[in-house]
Amino acid sequence: MTGRFLIKICGVTTARDAAAAAAAGAGAIGINFWPGSKRFIGDDAAAHSVAAAIPPGVLKVGVFVNADVATVQRTMATFGLDRVQLHGDERAADFAAIDPARLIRAVRVRGEDAFAEAATWPPGLRLYDAFADGFGGSGIVAPWTLIARSAVPPFLLAGGLTPANVAAAITTVGPDGVDVASGIEQAPGRKDPTLMAAFVAAARAAVAALADTQKIGR
Repeated sequence: MTGRFLIKICGVTTARDAAAAAAAGAGAIGINFWPGSKRFIGDDAAAHSVAAAIPPGVLKVGVFVNADVATVQRTMATFGLDRVQLHGDERAADFAAIDPARLIRAVRVRGEDAFAEAATWPPGLRLYDAFADGFGGSGIVAPWTLIARSAVPPFLLAGGLTPANVAAAITTVGPDGVDVASGIEQAPGRKDPTLMAAFVAAARAAVAALADTQKIGR
């Protein structure tokens, strides 16, 4: 882990859930702009209400799959996005106009080749997810051991995380942050405030314990 640990709650579809995610302690909140997602917000007014409910200091992250750079840039400006998460088959060269510091490159991990693909992008934040049909939000657990062995910091860990397993994931993988969607929901796109709070608490406790262990080992 390097720097501040980031807890991202993704696929938020209502202003109420955005406010609850921030209150629970999320450092970033994801809004899905991919029409193929169960958590897609197709109405601009609804997306504006979610963005407006995210308080200062909490990152607004737009999630895209195979959108062109002009669409991504326009959406960033329209909704005041701090970061964009590219979850499809995009090429780094097509997004050279966007500051790499504002990009989160999502990588679905099935084998070692996933890390070679990630290396084709400029330095920035990676998000390693499980490989599954579709793009994210599957609830499938990512291959922790492979990611722990091969990922280059900084990176976020996603894929099947829940309040029950996030501590083990952090201890095993040592990411710079975690990303959760389905693991804290009552139904796709409907977040559970109790689960969100439990997830954040478990993640923070694991990070604190890991930091203490590292201090003792020095």
